[in-house]
Amino acid sequence: MKTFLILLITLLLAAESQAQSITWLDLTQTYNLPEGVKLIKGNRANPALNLWYLEVDMNRSDIAIKPYFNPAGREGLVNFSNRFDAIAAINGGYFDVNSGASYSALIEPGVVKAKNITSVVRNGQTFYLTRSLFSFTDTREFSVDWIYHFGNFPVNIYTYPQPSQNTTSTPAPQPSQGLGSQYYEILAGIGGGPTLVKNGQVNITYNQEVFFGSGVGYDNRDPRTAVGYTANKKVIMMVVDGRQGQSEGLSLPELAQMMINLGCVEAMNLDGGGSSQIVATGQLVNYPVGASFQRPIPTMLAVVTADSIDLLPPVFYLKKFDTSDPTVSTTGTWTTSNISGFWGGTPALIAEKGTGNSELKFSLPARHPANYDVYAWWVAASNRAQDGAFIVNHGQYSDTVRVNQTINGSKWVKIGSFFFDGSENESVIVSNNFTLGDYVVADGLRILSTDSVLTSINENETDVFPAGFLLEQNYPNPFNPETNISFTIPEASDVKITVIDVLGREIATPVDGFFPPGTHRVSFSAKDVNLFSSGVYLYRMRAGKFSAVKKMVYLK
Repeated sequence: MKTFLILLITLLLAAESQAQSITWLDLTQTYNLPEGVKLIKGNRANPALNLWYLEVDMNRSDIAIKPYFNPAGREGLVNFSNRFDAIAAINGGYFDVNSGASYSALIEPGVVKAKNITSVVRNGQTFYLTRSLFSFTDTREFSVDWIYHFGNFPVNIYTYPQPSQNTTSTPAPQPSQGLGSQYYEILAGIGGGPTLVKNGQVNITYNQEVFFGSGVGYDNRDPRTAVGYTANKKVIMMVVDGRQGQSEGLSLPELAQMMINLGCVEAMNLDGGGSSQIVATGQLVNYPVGASFQRPIPTMLAVVTADSIDLLPPVFYLKKFDTSDPTVSTTGTWTTSNISGFWGGTPALIAEKGTGNSELKFSLPARHPANYDVYAWWVAASNRAQDGAFIVNHGQYSDTVRVNQTINGSKWVKIGSFFFDGSENESVIVSNNFTLGDYVVADGLRILSTDSVLTSINENETDVFPAGFLLEQNYPNPFNPETNISFTIPEASDVKITVIDVLGREIATPVDGFFPPGTHRVSFSAKDVNLFSSGVYLYRMRAGKFSAVKKMVYLK
């Protein structure tokens, strides 16, 4: 039997009633969980407490999270998670225990499977609700928001900077679209409430979300389920046993502080009580209501393999632009579009068909040389350009990409992948030089990099940097097919220089030998190693204790 690894961490809770420390046990190996997924158990004798949490490292490209709505209606979490081959899972939001209807949102990519309940009646009064939603985008941007549904689709979800200001006696007005923001970029999400943590601080919006009179207690200790995320993109999925001799449970303030102690910058409560369940590799981990019975549930939040959901690989650079940004400039005539569906805080701009006399230019900021993906956002309509021109100026090159703006509106559409060297003249230009349609649209733009080489190997790495050692930038760069690499050593040394691809594989060794002091130059040819693909490569030099890495770009 495997021995539990006792973690060398002890969390002291803020409340005086929780003065005793919690012992944490790492159960990851016990349940044979993959890299990037941890299962930790917390135990305390007084007040009695048992809890478990999953820590999911969303910086990895091989794992992900995904909310699920059960097509079978309702079932216990073990069967539910096995149905979708989940690595691990926790129960989802609130539901009717008789009918199974979900009272909490469940958004799978492109589809609203269930909506947060929009109003409740308390003491004969109708209270409108902006309840909590934990969600994420395709670029792994996480958020806990107060939302309201104005329709049945993801585009009808509006987020608010604060919840509706309900009190126990006075309802707030029904939420309006004008005070919120459309959540266009949502990929998936799961609803619940109340919010527990915002900006790394306890922020429990219990009354505002109208949980009074619901059976969800505020300061009583109960079984609880919660989800949150840390600043470094670790998702925390927690289940607390309660109403048992061996575990009293937690109050909402205690649960909020627990999530903060684990590093969460935002967190929210999910359904608790007898529904609180956690499963790992097909096995029930906790003991809901003190036994092995699993209350049938309609929704869950699961840990899955990355191919289960359309997440982009981990993004190492992300920048978004709106037409109102100071780095955006125009020539010619552009007018505001009155059609909804635009990205950001300002409506889309349109220009009539012409000869390139009207252009909108997104000037790109200085950045690290790398491969970047360019995405555009536009508002689609039948009179839009079917061959709209996006001119991408990257390094010494310029490419024109044609897009059909009558379709694929109100979402990020990939224009292409390009190598940007960070020079000042790099930009993306929307031009009215097209032939099919009446108007070209300029709206949002985003550029991002998922260049894994930026994390697998640290450019400019230096273990020890003795005076006089130097690895210079190759020239020319970009190159085709040959480039020169120069290096300087202050003393006679064995020198090895290797060329490495984006997967970290050594594909060539231009230098491997003993050199006298001084500056040396060697030639490297792509033909010598049959390089067929344009892209970014690294070259690493090692000489004694000296080590350095630089980047080179091969363009066919």
